[in-house]
Amino acid sequence: MERAPAPAASKETLEDYTLRFAPRTYRRWTPAVVGASALGGIAYMADFSIGAGIALTHGTGNALLAIGFAAIVIFVTGFPLAYYAARYNIDLDLITRGSGFGYYGSVITSVIFASFTFIFFALEGSIMAQGLRYALGMPLWLGYLASTLVIIPLVIYGMKVLAKLQSWTNPLWLLLMVAPLLFLVIAEPSSVSRWLAYGDTGVNTAAVMLGAGVCLSLMGQIGEQIDYLRFMPPRTAANRRAWWTSVVMAGPGWVVFGALKQAIGAFLAIYVLDAVGKVAAVEPIEQFTGVFKQFMPAWLVVPLALVLVVLSQVKINVTNAYSGSLAWTNSFTRVTKHYPGRLVFVIVNLAIALVLMEADMFSFLNNLLSFYSNCAMAWVVTVAADIAINKYLLKLSPKQPEFRRGMLFAVNPVGVGSFLASSILSISVYFGLFGAAVQPYSPLVAVGIPIVLTPLLAVVTRGRFYLRRTDDGIAEPMLDEDGNPSGTRYDCVVCAESYERPDMTASAQGGEICSLCLSTDRDGRHVLPAT
Repeated sequence: MERAPAPAASKETLEDYTLRFAPRTYRRWTPAVVGASALGGIAYMADFSIGAGIALTHGTGNALLAIGFAAIVIFVTGFPLAYYAARYNIDLDLITRGSGFGYYGSVITSVIFASFTFIFFALEGSIMAQGLRYALGMPLWLGYLASTLVIIPLVIYGMKVLAKLQSWTNPLWLLLMVAPLLFLVIAEPSSVSRWLAYGDTGVNTAAVMLGAGVCLSLMGQIGEQIDYLRFMPPRTAANRRAWWTSVVMAGPGWVVFGALKQAIGAFLAIYVLDAVGKVAAVEPIEQFTGVFKQFMPAWLVVPLALVLVVLSQVKINVTNAYSGSLAWTNSFTRVTKHYPGRLVFVIVNLAIALVLMEADMFSFLNNLLSFYSNCAMAWVVTVAADIAINKYLLKLSPKQPEFRRGMLFAVNPVGVGSFLASSILSISVYFGLFGAAVQPYSPLVAVGIPIVLTPLLAVVTRGRFYLRRTDDGIAEPMLDEDGNPSGTRYDCVVCAESYERPDMTASAQGGEICSLCLSTDRDGRHVLPAT
């Protein structure tokens, strides 16, 4: 085994505790700052395009029902995940490991999440490039490149820079988005009735489910929210209200803002439809330019619309690049037992996204999102069901999350089985293998199967595949007297760095070893035997 996994492994302020528990010594932000930073990441403009696309295809009434249904599902399933991330200070991959998937079983979901981040980076980068072309005449290929390169210096330093970027830009972003909408509603109230009446042919359940499938593709966004929420400070009596407010609003509550943006996108698209046509009406730059023209000087319209689009895209794409780098690093390190550093995968993720942009991915946005949503839903709902049902109701899954190598089985059939069954069946329904009549209902299959199958598999296996060991060899409890992860520090026998109690286990060679050094232990000499 190498003496240290990588030089960057000890520079955790740069690496942002990529594969680790986030220690309290680093989590110095208040709940409000963490919450505001997380919410800053949902400034993306794909919501406007998604809402516009659904409304123009299925009518406003069906679109609003689809958006509302998806929002409820996303909120309910996102709540347990957000709580676990904030309470135990670990990201979604680490939560997934101990919530039915196992140490290696969650590699597949890490790859799915990484795919989510570069797909959405490409979508948002495409929107930014459209804005640059509209306002500056910049060729799309150059706009794609610019929207990629501008992110790299912002994402390198992780949470310390992202917290400032998101918090400082939130007020301006909100002003530019909300002000024109309010003006339009007040100045032209008929625009609201025209929006509500668009495509009014009555409720069509199939159309609602098709629209919901597109919206539900955003279920993976909870992973990006968690990449911020894991830095929440310990919950205490003094900060309890602020802590819960931030967790709920910036965790599952992100979808409330997302649903509102989708509805706004539908409203703006219908407002500018006659002027720009269906194809352009789904582009946010066209939507906001059309509104800005109604209440400000002509010379200010395009610059302000460009500022809004660029600001929105930067805010979300720093999050996409950051979260993607974490997901890729998680997968790569476990499979290869080598830790190259998070920054390597910042470049990898952005390179993939740039290729997708140059391939004009924006033109088939809804189809791509509908297909992708099946896997994202299967994963998130499986983890949520394991936490809510298997941990709290059936008590077959360990309530305290576990993520460390040697403590978990390589693969847990509970989560992996539920995820694969849900993904395969819902994708089969999506592609019409069970007939055209049920094809629109693939989202219900992706959500419904894990809710039933995850607890069923836990009962069948009697919870035997969650923990390989119940004792990590360190006498001190994992949690302190307030129920928060302990802040006691131990020195790692491999890298000689000091880490807090939840990140450490006893080494089979004596002493304590940190989770990252244990992950990169090629011959397994430090891994404790199974009990």
